[in-house]
Amino acid sequence: MAEQDVLIVASKLKKYLKEEKGMHTAGNVPEVLSDVVRKLVDVAVEKAKKNRRKTVKDRDFSE
Repeated sequence: MAEQDVLIVASKLKKYLKEEKGMHTAGNVPEVLSDVVRKLVDVAVEKAKKNRRKTVKDRDFSE
């Protein structure tokens, strides 16, 4: 599998986890979370296509 871009801003994620949750962030979390986001986006894209749209909307992310 080819290396993919990280979609998550690591500094923002780390700041959120530290300041809001009191947790530290392992180095690979942004990459793993990016994979989760890609899967969610893929599902949303399919919903938009099913509805004959080329625009992904917020409702495409709901069940």
